[in-house]
Amino acid sequence: MPCSDKFDPELLTDLLPFYYNRLFPYEQYYRWLSYGGVPKTYFPYREFSFTLADDIYVRYQSFKDHEEMEKEIKRQKPHKIDIGAVYNFRPKDHRTVSVFTPKEKELVFDIDMTDYDEVRECCEGAEICNKCWKFMTVAVKILDTALREDFGYQHLLWVYSGRRGVHCWVCDAKARALSQSSRSAVAEYLQLIRGGENVSKKVSLQSKLHPSVQRAFKIANRYFEEIILEDQDLLGTPELWGKVLALIPDADIREALDRTMPQCVNSRQRWNTIQAEINRQVNKGDSKKAIKPNLVAEIILQFVYPRLDIHVTKGLNHLLKSPFCVHPKTGRVCVCFDPLKADDFNPLHVPHLGQLEKEVSEYDAKYNDTERSAVAEYKKTSMKQSMAVFESFLNRLGAENATRRLEEKDMQKTF
Repeated sequence: MPCSDKFDPELLTDLLPFYYNRLFPYEQYYRWLSYGGVPKTYFPYREFSFTLADDIYVRYQSFKDHEEMEKEIKRQKPHKIDIGAVYNFRPKDHRTVSVFTPKEKELVFDIDMTDYDEVRECCEGAEICNKCWKFMTVAVKILDTALREDFGYQHLLWVYSGRRGVHCWVCDAKARALSQSSRSAVAEYLQLIRGGENVSKKVSLQSKLHPSVQRAFKIANRYFEEIILEDQDLLGTPELWGKVLALIPDADIREALDRTMPQCVNSRQRWNTIQAEINRQVNKGDSKKAIKPNLVAEIILQFVYPRLDIHVTKGLNHLLKSPFCVHPKTGRVCVCFDPLKADDFNPLHVPHLGQLEKEVSEYDAKYNDTERSAVAEYKKTSMKQSMAVFESFLNRLGAENATRRLEEKDMQKTF
């Protein structure tokens, strides 16, 4: 259901009690973060962070069980919830121990639309629309495939950040146990775009593409024309096509193409002209021109390959916004979505608190007490689609958790 009316942030404090009392999925949330209770300290030693009203920030929260967590969330009504690592002691006791260190955490990825501002024209900053959201779609497809095929991970939870980005939580046991150096290695492996604002060319490929890069390029290439040439029209003006031509290392070729660009009628024709000239130079094999065979692939990947905040991935003690918390600016719930249906996910249709309250009220007015009580609260709302994705994820993860419990029992019998 489209969420057309805008959310008033002033209503957040008034609506959060409704959300935490009736809609937050405590049971499923605990099932996720307890991982079958192996070991039993896994959930109690997990750090949670709450941002309360007036930007009061409370770190090192921890809860012994599902009931204590639910009680505290309902009591404190956090405007934002962040999830941290599993430590060697309960985080709330961290001041009482001499050594307090993170032991495990999901392997996480954070992709923010603001990092695409140099390659999108439709929006900037915190604003998003259906056109630029396609960058996120490509990012999900490339990362999800790489994590599954290159690393063998199976339990990936994809979550909308509530405003302008997406998060991925890799929840396999072997991923959660990665050291900080191993997390850094994974992040660097997946990082193709390098360099800040003052670096024009941010992708440099080997002459023989790694299979992972080849696969990413095939995905990126399928979306390049639609996103870059049509939606963003990134060769539509001399200033814009100049940014693309700047990625060609030879000045003579750049100048010749720059003179040709005004003769083309649109971005698509300009790209075809640029691509044809690059390929012509590659086929000529003129070493003085220094045109690499993979230059076209480098340009395409620079524009649409995922722009990762790798510091989030590398840090074992880094906090990340929790699924199913509420974004305080938009009022939208940080819902899960199916990566296989990333093309269909529309962030502008994600429900905000005002819409959810309305949906519950309309449902309750339509049915009697018996019918109302027989239905889970979230099933009265447009949250039910994302909850179905979360439940499916939990069911698949449950099989791995069951195996770990059996292994622990066998070990206990041995000793």
